[in-house]
Amino acid sequence: MSAELISILVLVVVFVIATTRSINMGALAFAAAYGVGELVADFDADKIFAGFPGDLFVVLVGVTYLFAIARANGTTDWLVHASIRLVRGRVVLIPWVMFVLTGALTAIGAVSPAAVAIVAPIALSFAARYQISPLLMGAMVVHGAQGGGFSPISIYGTIVNGIVEREKLPGNEIALFLASLIVNLVIAGVVFVLFGGLKLRNDESVTETVSVPASSSVSSSASSAVSSAGSASSSAGAGAEAKSAPEGRGADLEKDREKDLEQDREKDREKGRSAEAEDDTTRLNPARTATLAALVALVVAVLAFDLDAGLTSITLAVLLSTCWPADSRNAVTQIAWPTVLLICGVLTYVGVLDEMGTIDWAGEGVSDIGVPLLSAVLLCYIGALVSAFASSVGIMGALIPLAVPFLAQGEIGAVGMVAALAVSATVVDVSPFSTNGALVLAAAPGVDRERFFRQLMMYGGIVVAVVPAVVWLALVVPGWG
Repeated sequence: MSAELISILVLVVVFVIATTRSINMGALAFAAAYGVGELVADFDADKIFAGFPGDLFVVLVGVTYLFAIARANGTTDWLVHASIRLVRGRVVLIPWVMFVLTGALTAIGAVSPAAVAIVAPIALSFAARYQISPLLMGAMVVHGAQGGGFSPISIYGTIVNGIVEREKLPGNEIALFLASLIVNLVIAGVVFVLFGGLKLRNDESVTETVSVPASSSVSSSASSAVSSAGSASSSAGAGAEAKSAPEGRGADLEKDREKDLEQDREKDREKGRSAEAEDDTTRLNPARTATLAALVALVVAVLAFDLDAGLTSITLAVLLSTCWPADSRNAVTQIAWPTVLLICGVLTYVGVLDEMGTIDWAGEGVSDIGVPLLSAVLLCYIGALVSAFASSVGIMGALIPLAVPFLAQGEIGAVGMVAALAVSATVVDVSPFSTNGALVLAAAPGVDRERFFRQLMMYGGIVVAVVPAVVWLALVVPGWG
């Protein structure tokens, strides 16, 4: 049995054990990387650790750290209220706002994970507050990022178009962009319908929390009026009773009435304090203002200056922690450490596979089949499957050159094939093992992470199983380009 086949079988075993025994898959993957690397590929520790995704580790830690502080000081609550005001209380529009926002960020040049890192924590905080499915919201964010990801000025678009030019293949930048946008838009629409998006239209009258204190005040006023009326009635009754009762009895009734009035006043004060506290979540204070400035600085640093999202996030989080230590005391414990272990372990093992040549071995085997259409669909599936665990850009960079031999025969349209490969390799980034999916998993507050992880994994599996065949039928079989 070849070393490449052994490494694939070990990966299957890791999945089976993690699923049936509830063991962190990342820990299993680290053990598998060590075993396969040492015993099968004869790698030393340095070569095994070469696949460790240090940049993704820092992004996951930095972004979840920064947004843990934002949640602690109420900044995410304020952003949720701002979103509600933007759509005038129509919660049904919020998932689409997040789709458009991440799509716009990637279309103008943001790296897809950076856009997701910025938007996902806000979107999922909103989902938690308004009982929107976190899978729905996470999918809308990721598919939005991929929908804009192949514009002519985007990172993905520039890379793919550069590969096409280098390989001297026919290319069409607009066709590539539209293919990705339409596929992701259709998927987002299907997800929106299947995961409860249409039910949100019943919540169009949802009002901002800022309006609650007003109603609370009305309720308090009404309660006070009722209490006053009741007190007046009691006074009248007590007065009549006092006239007919002995003087001591009248004094006791007066004390009871004063006690009741004091209790009513205390209840009103408590309601007022509760309303004031609730109203406070919609106001900016120095800590929230600074946190919003930090989030804006993160966007500018990533988009305008091409700085690393993870290192920038950690730096901003440390600055906020230094200025407001009380708000950030527990933020480090809220970093999604199990998710970090899971993602880094699996990607380390994938790095061992790549170093062993397993991925190239599979791609070359497909290219040697000799039936262009069959080779095309299999390459799309390999791109989707491997990209669910590894770098989408890296997979596109490897698969497009592998497709060159049978594209040169002229039986397959180059424009359609390149677009199909690009879409297949990126649309699966909602997988919890990809950078985008990992960010969504880490950013979701108040969820059962194991359950959410399984949901993302199942959804990613469905996308891997369905989308490559669909884009192959739509883009490759007709012979576009």
